[in-house]
Amino acid sequence: MKGTRKTIFLGAIAALAIAGGLAWWQVALPGPLAFAGGRQVDLATYRGRSPTGVPSELASADPLTKGRYLTEAADCQACHTAKGGKPFAGGRAFKLPFGTIYTPNITPDRETGIGAWSDAEFVRAVHKGIGRDGQRLYPAFPYASYAMLTDDDVLAIRRYLASLAPVRQANLPNTFSFPFNQRWLMAIWGALFNREPVFRPVADRDAQWNRGAYLVEAAGHCGECHTPRTLMQAMNTRQKFAGGAAEGWNAYNITGDQVSGIGAWSSDDLVSYLARGHAPQRGVASGPMAEVVALSTGRLTPSDVAAIAAYLRTIPSIRSSGLPAMAGPANPVASQGPTGNPHGKRVFEQACVSCHAWSGKGAVSPFQQLTGIRAVNDRTGTNVALMVLNGGGSAHSPGPYMPAFHAAYSDAEIAAVANYVTARFGTQASNLTAASVRELREQ
Repeated sequence: MKGTRKTIFLGAIAALAIAGGLAWWQVALPGPLAFAGGRQVDLATYRGRSPTGVPSELASADPLTKGRYLTEAADCQACHTAKGGKPFAGGRAFKLPFGTIYTPNITPDRETGIGAWSDAEFVRAVHKGIGRDGQRLYPAFPYASYAMLTDDDVLAIRRYLASLAPVRQANLPNTFSFPFNQRWLMAIWGALFNREPVFRPVADRDAQWNRGAYLVEAAGHCGECHTPRTLMQAMNTRQKFAGGAAEGWNAYNITGDQVSGIGAWSSDDLVSYLARGHAPQRGVASGPMAEVVALSTGRLTPSDVAAIAAYLRTIPSIRSSGLPAMAGPANPVASQGPTGNPHGKRVFEQACVSCHAWSGKGAVSPFQQLTGIRAVNDRTGTNVALMVLNGGGSAHSPGPYMPAFHAAYSDAEIAAVANYVTARFGTQASNLTAASVRELREQ
């Protein structure tokens, strides 16, 4: 009997130790710049050009111009604008596994926006995720990244937002189920995962690298989409930039991995993609990333885009197992493609081949290339299907454009053509169904 009690006791201790270890593993995550090594210093003691604020090209600009630039660097408009809605008036829906969250109105309307907020209240919301009334904000608002913005930069954004025309538009209630609708739980989340101080540059790195780090980690909050999440919905920085998700789209690996990441991209490739939404032989920005280019990175100065590219090229390589090497060239003869999917081939011939060609090289423009593109070489086929559904760009602009086909084809037809595209031009055919496309429509 005594031996049994001892065994139970030791088993309980072992179970507690394992549970504690797992909890520690979930919480004790590396900081955003931990990979870089070196010595981080306070901004006040950093000897190089300050990595914060606006670039040197705008050093003499007026305060509103500076504020607008930083607002664009922080990509505020994309999230705080509903599809077809007024800029910054909120109402954009983000569908999460536990409900839908709607972004708030951040125009200077005093009743429905932030016109009545004080500067201190605005800074607290951006840095700590606490609203004007003390209500905790959900980390769909990336305050864990914005915490690294300086007070001066946050207040510059505040001044610019205050200069906009107020829009009277009430905020929509979230639809989270219990216990996710208990906002007080976000206080615990913030204590665990919103612990980063204001950005601290790495003294051993040059000014361009530190500027890129500030733009990527703080203002641009790239990791919020491109880093996988832990069970507690924090960014898993042990898998930094190894790929995540954004509004149903796959946000791909942007580490230095040569196969599944951007390790094979040149600096010019990255600059072109971030500034124009297209890099030759690399593909076109689509979905949420297209919005990032249109409303944020495409509006930055060349020096800032180059700084982002320089920083990204130093991210350690992490291989994503689900992303194989790119397929080679496709056969330009229509009859030489994949067999067994006649419905997909029929839709491709009807709607796609006139622009993309049977070779996938693009019939008219390099924007139309399908070969060598990550989305086409993603065995899930998710981004291909979403692109067919939603299209991208504008027919009235010189950049990449593709019409939406959500109204022209059924779920089954879109699944078939996405599977055909990944089979013909990618490494492995996807296996989308009508049901999976139906879910993507609802994103």
